[in-house]
Amino acid sequence: MPYPKLDRDRLSIKKLADRKNKVYIEKDHVPVTQKPAHLSELGQKLIEKTAGRIRLARDGQRSRMLTFGAHTIKNGMAPTLIALMEEGWVTHLSTNGAGIIHDWEFAFQGKSSEDVRENVELGQFGIWDHTGFNINLALIVGAYEGLGYGESVGKMISLEGLQIPEISALQEEVIANIKTNADHAAAAADLAGVIQKFSLTAGFLKIPHPFKKYSVQARAFELGIPFTGHPMFGHDIIYNHPMNHGAAIGRVAQNDFLSFAKSVSNLDYGVYMSIGSAVMSPMIFEKALSMSQNLIIQENGHIDNHYMLIVDLATSDWDWNKDGEPPMDNPAYYLRYCKTFNRMGGEMHYLTADNRDFLLAIYQKLNEK
Repeated sequence: MPYPKLDRDRLSIKKLADRKNKVYIEKDHVPVTQKPAHLSELGQKLIEKTAGRIRLARDGQRSRMLTFGAHTIKNGMAPTLIALMEEGWVTHLSTNGAGIIHDWEFAFQGKSSEDVRENVELGQFGIWDHTGFNINLALIVGAYEGLGYGESVGKMISLEGLQIPEISALQEEVIANIKTNADHAAAAADLAGVIQKFSLTAGFLKIPHPFKKYSVQARAFELGIPFTGHPMFGHDIIYNHPMNHGAAIGRVAQNDFLSFAKSVSNLDYGVYMSIGSAVMSPMIFEKALSMSQNLIIQENGHIDNHYMLIVDLATSDWDWNKDGEPPMDNPAYYLRYCKTFNRMGGEMHYLTADNRDFLLAIYQKLNEK
């Protein structure tokens, strides 16, 4: 017998426009010309080394991957991330579910970041109409279209809306595909159910995004560069909304994980940068690398020459590349993400830095004449 479940349809959902926000993107974004704070001598050497490896990877058409936590978006780093894509320095960006949400809210309303303590007390944290409705609907439509998580949201922002099919057309697709492409048939059935439940009208649903120039995932969609989202169930505020649909989340997230793994498979002599992501980045990387090694070993090859730079605020002077994994009585041992990446072969370095300072420093170093 199934466990009892909370009924999200009974939630009192308030208007996003009425929410107090802490960050305003037009005021708080960081321009690419801003000088980073002082980095240590070791930090400066790592920036220079990493820039050199990125140039070599670009010359060799190898992956240059940039994975980051939500604070990179919330800290206003969209201009630098967009510039890194437009100028060909990075080939793949990825973040968690919260990074997707902050990027979308900035594009939609120019502001983001609510007061968690205050709104949990009020029973209102994350229970907002437009964020929950639009992002979830974009993912359900994206699942039907065979897209990934970040791609689905990026497309909605870029086109400023979503194409809603006729229910009758979806019903025909279910029947036509149920034996030959059951996954697509199920995605079509899911979308038909949502259209019916929320009384959506077929045609183009216009959703203006007046601040979309600050959207990293929209620009990635326009450039054809993978921007992948890697969510965990229940971690993000969109799970509070009745529009949330678990099957669609699974489909788009799986597509993005496999897209991420495809980029990892091209990482020999490439570069992987992980910024402020203590859980998502190392966990998906180790599985993606294992799958990539499996396939390449079958072709008598191996990924050995990848370069990894891990950036976070935690202080550590342990040289992971030179000295390997520290003993258990050393505090550095408990930098779990470093321990994971250190076990991934290749060359790994750790840099203590704010994400703003690192991204500004690496971008400006790459553009030195």
